[in-house]
Amino acid sequence: MKALLNKVKSSSLVTGAGIYFGTSVINALIPFLLLPVLTRYLEPQEYGEVAIFFVWVSLIGAVCGLSVHGAAGRKFYDLDNADEQMGEFITSCLVLLIGSTLVLLVIVVPISSSISVWLGLSEKWILVGILFAFCNFLINLRMGQWQVRKQPFHYGALQISRSLLDFSISIVLVVVLTLGVTGRIGGMTLTAVLTSILAIFLLYRDRLIKKTWRTEYIREAASFGIPLIPHILGSFLLLTFDRAIIGSVLGLDAAGYYVVAVQIAGIMTVMVDSVNRAYVPWLFERLKRNNLVEKIMVVKITYVYFFLLLLIAVIGFIVSGPFLILVAGSEYSPAADIVPWLVLGQSFNGFYLMVTNYVFYSKKTKYLALITILTGVLNVILVLTLIGSFGAVGAAYAICISMLVQFAVTFFVANKFVPMPWAVSAKDLLKLRI
Repeated sequence: MKALLNKVKSSSLVTGAGIYFGTSVINALIPFLLLPVLTRYLEPQEYGEVAIFFVWVSLIGAVCGLSVHGAAGRKFYDLDNADEQMGEFITSCLVLLIGSTLVLLVIVVPISSSISVWLGLSEKWILVGILFAFCNFLINLRMGQWQVRKQPFHYGALQISRSLLDFSISIVLVVVLTLGVTGRIGGMTLTAVLTSILAIFLLYRDRLIKKTWRTEYIREAASFGIPLIPHILGSFLLLTFDRAIIGSVLGLDAAGYYVVAVQIAGIMTVMVDSVNRAYVPWLFERLKRNNLVEKIMVVKITYVYFFLLLLIAVIGFIVSGPFLILVAGSEYSPAADIVPWLVLGQSFNGFYLMVTNYVFYSKKTKYLALITILTGVLNVILVLTLIGSFGAVGAAYAICISMLVQFAVTFFVANKFVPMPWAVSAKDLLKLRI
């Protein structure tokens, strides 16, 4: 037993996941502390408008930069001397970011008034959303390079700094100056701009931005990122578009209740994302070595993790509703019935994240895109069907079903591209070694 505990303590996966989880908890705690303040200074309808802004940012985030920050992360494992060679590749990604953003502006500006009517969002926020998505790309690019280099402290420090800045600016604009929706969205955007400037500086300081770029790198990054656009759009339909449907069908009040429930369930999101950030570099190293013993170990860890996620979901059904009322106030009590189902959906999302990494490793992202877009469409159909009978809770039911389907299909596809010894007996699980 002592030997097993020593191995756990020395495991890069456990250590990394612990650091990511710790910093992510701190990062999530800051906006969580802001939640009771905002729910008392913003009406549910105003909270709904903030939610719709995030719907818009999630949608255009698929196009702004073409998701090639993920290509920069994957490229790290292909280079023998990544610290010296990554600069030109990252600069190539920045060229794609600028080009795709300009194209997006050319498309959106002439029809921004129509988009505004469709979403029920002010036209100025339609354009501000593009700036927000642009800044998010830069921040994700910097953080992604820390992730692959196993530097979770740096990753977490930038996360926490952004949240602290967002907290401070929002308190001033929403509470002190009582600017309402303008203060909240404007504060988040200003925070994104300032954090992205810091991200660019840190990339330049670490010599990860060069004065030159390569055409072949632009093509390589685009070939990785462009097939992911349907994947991101599918994720948008799966994870975000429900808020737009709720706002349109049930009203902005219902969208406000729903987004508060999403923020409470976000505790689960923090956990699964934190584990995955530590898990990706750890997994890719072992897949590259292609050792059967290590693959069996990976499978065992995956099964144990699945069990823990389901256990947390069961606990969520008991405590999450009362917890929401305690945090957000009785005015948002309609959200209490939504939270436990969103927690269960995030458990299934944790399942999915564990298996989708194999598809990313194989670089077969077009299949991942197809799966996500199909499950995203399924989610939209289910949301439209279920909210008529169950209200906003129906959208949470839809999320659970869609995420379970997404996991099952991705699990099947992932094993085709990167076969793993999934047929591990229950007895073998008792011999788990990390």
